[in-house]
Formats: sequence, structure tokens, C-alpha cells
Amino acid sequence: MAKKVPKSELSFSFSKSSGAGGQNVNKLNTRVSLSWNIKDSKAIGQAAKERFAEKFPRLIVGDLVVIHSQKFRTQAKNIEDCVVKLNDYIDQIRKAPTIRRATKPTRNSIKKRLDGKSKRSKIKKLRSEKF
Repeated sequence: MAKKVPKSELSFSFSKSSGAGGQNVNKLNTRVSLSWNIKDSKAIGQAAKERFAEKFPRLIVGDLVVIHSQKFRTQAKNIEDCVVKLNDYIDQIRKAPTIRRATKPTRNSIKKRLDGKSKRSKIKKLRSEKF
């Protein structure tokens, strides 16, 4: 992983998790929502912010990136899970995609293709002459 988002730029809120878990679910606020103001962040550059918004539009609400986690039964593990998710998303967009340049096929590759076509054509001609 490259440079991480500083903890000072992240804010967390907590709520009750859904699903199985018995009284733990009913009593404790273990679901974590991470909020990160991507617009004001200094952790990534402007181009990376645009790539993030383009690739993960479902995570952005206004200027905030919102990530939820309720995978674990403790707040601490869910906080860690949210931070890992955010860093994974950032790693995915950190490097600008390479643009493919169109190239012409080489003479040899053209020759190979045409030889293959003519060979196949001859095989089919031989089949049709027999009947």
C-alpha cells in the first residue's frame, strides 16, 4: 500500500448492526460508517480524486466518501475494516490507467494470417471436389 489517508481526515459514526448476533446486535452500536471529505483531502491529488469519483460513484454522497462495515462484532474491528476498504479503493485508482496506442500489424503477421486463410481455403476446395 502506498500513502494512507491520515486519521485526522476520517470521521466515524456508529449504529446498530443488522442480522444475527443475539443480544450483542440489540444492545451495542457495532456498525461503523466512515466518512471522508474527499474534496478537502490532501492525501491524494486532484486527478486521483476525479478517478475515484468516476470509478466509485456509489460511495460518494456530496463531498463525502461514505463506507460502512458491520462484518465483525466489535467497533474496533469494523473501524479497521472501513479503513482497509478505503485504502484498497485508493490503491485501485492511485495510478493513472495506461492508454493503449493503436498499432499496425507487422508484415509477418499479415503474411501468416493470409497463408492460414489460403491453406484453409485449399482444404475446403479439396473436400468439395470429391463429391
